[in-house]
Order: sequence, then structure tokens, then C-alpha cells
Amino acid sequence: MPAGAEKIMIIIESTIGNASEPDWAARLRNAAIDWLVLDQWEAQKSRLRKATENHVELALSLDRNTHLHDGDILLWNEQDQRAVIARINLKDVMVVDLTAVMEEPLELVARTMFELGHALGNQHWPAVVKGTRVFVPLTVDRKVMASVMKTHALPGISYAFMPGSEVIPYMAPHESRRLFGGASEASHSHGHEHQHEHEHEHEHEVGHHDGHDHHREQRHVHNH
Repeated sequence: MPAGAEKIMIIIESTIGNASEPDWAARLRNAAIDWLVLDQWEAQKSRLRKATENHVELALSLDRNTHLHDGDILLWNEQDQRAVIARINLKDVMVVDLTAVMEEPLELVARTMFELGHALGNQHWPAVVKGTRVFVPLTVDRKVMASVMKTHALPGISYAFMPGSEVIPYMAPHESRRLFGGASEASHSHGHEHQHEHEHEHEHEVGHHDGHDHHREQRHVHNH
């Protein structure tokens, strides 16, 4: 690129596979991998601008009802055997099991649910309820969360901690955003998110990518 020329940004409109899929795992075995490292807040966004570890500028422009998963392949160059892959660092999740308490008399169920809601709300912990389980992301140290649960000692309620990567497959996109986006650091505010989208929408010099060769700097070429 000539000196002083504006740097090209590659737009990613869809993924082309996942590194965990057998076919891709075989193809990537000897490939050079460039990682797009995202925290759990960034991973819930369908619009995001960020550079890879090797300084390739990417602009995510995914369908608003989707989000990236760990191992998603964003770019693949067959000739050079190079790939750009998403690496997502998800925190653990506290899973509260309500199965036992649901078998108790209705009055006890109502009282226990109210007390649980009060306990979680008092800590300002976001939560997602699915069936008889409540998923709560780690917003503080695990020992602190365990201490809060032990202090309340609600009858019929048990809890355990699970890796976020094992929880997210059960979540719809809006639930993932609440569960993991809601557990973000204070610096990741709504205003910060709006800034990223605003910058992306007003990018003037970009390259639309077809998902195969990220060395080609073209405009208005969409994924197929």
C-alpha cells in the first residue's frame, strides 16, 4: 500500500464455518491462524470494529439476530493456507437449579422465588431464566457469589458454576446478550457501543469480503 494511503478495512458479513467442525479442523491443522480476540461483551455484538492479533482491520456487520461463537472462521485464504478465527473469552456462569423447590407447596414456591429474586436483584446481577434454571454471569469473584447464596440459604435451591462456553449453546441471541453483555465492565457502556456502530456505518474506505481471500482489497463484494 502506498505511503499515506488510507488503510483498507475488511467487512465481515457472515462466518464461513467453525474450527470445531471436522472438515475445517482438518483444513486448519497446518494453517497459519490469526485470532480476533473478543471478550464476552464484544462477542454479543453484531456490529463491531476491531483489529486481529496480526493487525488486520475488521468490521463485523452480521445479521442483528446472530453473534459470533468461539472458533468461528471469519476469513480463509486457500492459496496461502491462512485463516482469521474468532477467539471468545467467556466467564463462568452460576447456574441456580429450582427443580427441587418446584415440587413444594405453591406458597413456599412463591416465597422462595421472591426471596431469590430479591437476593439477585439486591446484588444487581443480571440473570436469564430458562425452565427451572436461572443463569447468572460472574460479575464478581466466584467466592463472593457463593457467599451470597450461602447467606440466603434458600430451601430447595442448589447452584453450581459452569464455563460460559458450555452455557451459551442453550441461549438465544438476546439471552446471550443479557447474560454475557450484562456482565461487562463499566467501561463497556451503551455509549461505547453506539460509538463503534457509528464509526462503522460511516467508514468510507472499506473492503467487502467474500469469505475467502483477505489479501484482495475490493469494494462492494458481498458474501455468497
